[in-house]
Amino acid sequence: MDVQDISTETLADRLNQEPVIFRGSTNSELGMILLCAIVFWLPAGLLLAALFGAAVMGLGIAALGVLATIFFGSTGFQRIKRGRPDFYYQHFMILKLNKLGLRSSSLIARQGAWDLGYTLSRSFHSHR
Repeated sequence: MDVQDISTETLADRLNQEPVIFRGSTNSELGMILLCAIVFWLPAGLLLAALFGAAVMGLGIAALGVLATIFFGSTGFQRIKRGRPDFYYQHFMILKLNKLGLRSSSLIARQGAWDLGYTLSRSFHSHR
């Protein structure tokens, strides 16, 4: 086994983050976009088809809507994530849901200066 074979075998084990697979989105992000797109476009497509009297046309509308949502949704995620740290929008959504009272969060949402809880003058007085 040469060095090239070893490096390609262990490369996937050294990833810190999920790899980007389509237009700046990871597999889990694309799965989330796909789920939301199906939940929206399937009923919407069938409703539009019912108005025109062709049920099969509704599935076609839903399929095109899902594809367009994946394409433009992944582009939107790419813009949101540009120049931001890892997990930015996930933490943003968790904090927003926490602020609205819809989900509890263990993330720290405090602004201001941080302190160790003691000053240098206090530490000298306590050791005398």
